[in-house]
Amino acid sequence: MSSVIKSDFFFELSEDQIAKYPLEKRDQSKLLRFKDGQITHHQFTDISSIIPKDSLLVMNNAKVIPARLYFRRKTGALIEVLLLEPFLPSSYEKSFASNQSCQWKCMIGNSKKWKEGEYLDLSNQSGLIQARLINKSDRIVELTWTSEQSFTDIIQKIGELPLPPYLNRKTEDSDRSSYQTVFAKNEGSVAAPTAGLHFTESILNDLENRGVKINEVTLHVGAGTFLPIKEEDVINHEMHREHFEVNLDTINSLINHEKRFAVGTTSLRVLESLYWIGIQLKQGNESFFVSKLEPYEKRQELSYKDSLLAIQSYMHSHKKKNIRAATEILILPHYSLKSINGLITNFHLPESTLLMLIASVVGQKWKEIYEIAKSKKYRFLSYGDSSILFKNS
Repeated sequence: MSSVIKSDFFFELSEDQIAKYPLEKRDQSKLLRFKDGQITHHQFTDISSIIPKDSLLVMNNAKVIPARLYFRRKTGALIEVLLLEPFLPSSYEKSFASNQSCQWKCMIGNSKKWKEGEYLDLSNQSGLIQARLINKSDRIVELTWTSEQSFTDIIQKIGELPLPPYLNRKTEDSDRSSYQTVFAKNEGSVAAPTAGLHFTESILNDLENRGVKINEVTLHVGAGTFLPIKEEDVINHEMHREHFEVNLDTINSLINHEKRFAVGTTSLRVLESLYWIGIQLKQGNESFFVSKLEPYEKRQELSYKDSLLAIQSYMHSHKKKNIRAATEILILPHYSLKSINGLITNFHLPESTLLMLIASVVGQKWKEIYEIAKSKKYRFLSYGDSSILFKNS
């Protein structure tokens, strides 16, 4: 398999080019369009006229949770717990509905000072909830509370929304609404699918009135999206597993539409992972898991439509309205995209897997796109401006 060199995706990004706060109105951001090798500049409100009629638009309806919790040892040491994914109960829905206890896989700050089996109280109050480290190596934390409140209610009271570290500021009350899309529904993400932050109800209505079909998927964005690449050969980078869910209506729409656009890299990861799950099902494999390099190790023996027909057939025969799966898919510049005609996305960090995904859409043109965006004062990263990139034909 071909190597991908991290430093090939470096560019200068200064602190003042990073959007620390959102615009007052979501849809007033700049919008860069790349199509047929040409770059034009717009406002995001123009998106309705840019996406072709009869297209399918797929967006991630994941909802960010206040996943950062602070506990304190009796010695006074502060322990930060970032919820990543449920361990017991095993599903997001069951875990959030739990009362009195649940277990989560976590990232733990200051973990060296937390002994396995040790109970901790909240840093700012005692009695409401306790945390116990039950597996130090796997970072499994048990949370217990005495009230009859659901875990959702508990974390809404005690948790902090985990803003991306590159914003370099503390979470503010306004972030609770501005760092959610208007279509956010399914709780579980520690990061927002930020390409969707620009959409308003008005824009969504305009798109539908113009004949654009809108469907949703859910991919719970994990903290791995923020982890920098440490290996010079990107193939050796560890991709964290993320869980996603797709309903039958979306599968049917993907089959019935030839022009498909993904809102954000997370939606694109779902759409491409579906292709490989369809191939797995054709081969009798029902693992519903796509490993990091699987797309580079298997023959691409089906069209995108035929692969999804295999998923549709499986769902019908098993009377399933939804499928749940997990993916570690690493989309590199030489990956051959199957699912989309274009991608709506923000501007990403240098030397990131997200930037390499962009290169799979537009090839080496990413360099020109990013240099022009910088020269035109586009705002970068989560609260920044947007782009619509049509796939190179």
